[in-house]
Amino acid sequence: MRHPSRWRLPAGVGVVTGALVLSVSGIATPVFASTGPVSSVPATGTPELVYGSSAPTEQINVMKQCGNTIYVGGNLSEITQNGTTYTRNGLFSFSATAPYTLSSWSPNVNGNVQSLAFDGGNCSYIYVGGTFTKVGSTSVENIAKVSTSTGAVDTAFGHSANGAVDTMAVHGSHVLTGGGFTSINGSSADKYFASLNVTTGANDGYLNLNISGNYNYSGVAKNSTRIYSQQVSHAGARDMVEGDFTSVGGKGRQQIFQLWFGPKSAEVTDWFSTVFDTHCVWNEPFYAQEAAWSPNDNEVYVATTGNHKYLWKSGDYPMPQPCDMALAFSADETFVGTAWSNPTGCDSLLSVISDGSAVYFAGHERWTDNPDGCNDAGPGSTQDYGMEGLNPSNGSLLKNSSGSPEYTMSRANGEYMMITSAGLWIGSTNRFGDNSCNGVSNLSGICFLPYSS
Repeated sequence: MRHPSRWRLPAGVGVVTGALVLSVSGIATPVFASTGPVSSVPATGTPELVYGSSAPTEQINVMKQCGNTIYVGGNLSEITQNGTTYTRNGLFSFSATAPYTLSSWSPNVNGNVQSLAFDGGNCSYIYVGGTFTKVGSTSVENIAKVSTSTGAVDTAFGHSANGAVDTMAVHGSHVLTGGGFTSINGSSADKYFASLNVTTGANDGYLNLNISGNYNYSGVAKNSTRIYSQQVSHAGARDMVEGDFTSVGGKGRQQIFQLWFGPKSAEVTDWFSTVFDTHCVWNEPFYAQEAAWSPNDNEVYVATTGNHKYLWKSGDYPMPQPCDMALAFSADETFVGTAWSNPTGCDSLLSVISDGSAVYFAGHERWTDNPDGCNDAGPGSTQDYGMEGLNPSNGSLLKNSSGSPEYTMSRANGEYMMITSAGLWIGSTNRFGDNSCNGVSNLSGICFLPYSS
């Protein structure tokens, strides 16, 4: 079903200043500087994951800004800044402006925080999802609403999901909550993706999608139905959703689908691409890790893992879509093919975001423009570790005046990216023996690339 009356930004609208803006639906959406792309020189002094040969492998999964504070969730236990190490389990926050001071806020989550959300511009409470059983001394199960002043759980909001909570976004009075659960806050009506009342956490029935199915082919690794990630459009009218499924809202969908927010319920649009029906290598059956909207909501970009196409024969080049690629599509509510693609050569891309001047992809890639290589540099490829900036119109690599990639990072799994009016924030891990971003050290886990003033 097409929705001609949906909210949609005309070209150029949405490029504004300020730390936060509210869309028509009340969703806190990213905002953009008036010029871009972001600088290739990272800011220094941001909080970082403890780094070194004896440090455990930890990672940043998600970042959200509300007011002048950035809230960070992940699989983490310690944060260091200016030579001092602080205990921070699962969650921490810091000032969004220099000197990026770490706050004393420490809710103490005893597990992995995968998702965070705010109710519009209300910074008093933050919705937290992941895999954990306690926040402070309060028993919870994978979901909680937490005070941003005290770190205490708001127990009036339901706090029990029988599986991981991987993604949350607020639309009006609804907390759109996805993951691997089959029951949440006492309701099993909407498995894997449920709409919760912002105050009580009760299932309000806004999402009724009957999500089902998982990927089955010879030798495939065990995989279960789940909703993994979502991205609300800047105008607040639609939602791109990624995960492991084969049917959504009575329509055949794999890896990714698009929702339209109706007045009484959300509906699956006719946006789809058969490229996502393709199977990737047997041990990576779910590979569409994240999508991003262009600032005018006219295009969608997708970051994929998957190594290579299932049953691909070594040396059969160019690499077929869609595995381990940067992909671009029209966002129109219809069948779409890829507008462009840029292959890494069998290295994972985990996150993507765009400010209109560039599309930023991050993961643990080693090359870009690599259609004729798999785990090696094919002819014409460019070495580009950890992240890349691509031209939104054609997917070509953005280069500096010397002809080298404009952006590079360590291969530390760029798990999450967030754009604010100040610039691009990149969350990653402390893996792979390098804590640098664009050649600057001591940026393990968080790299901030500002816009030029």
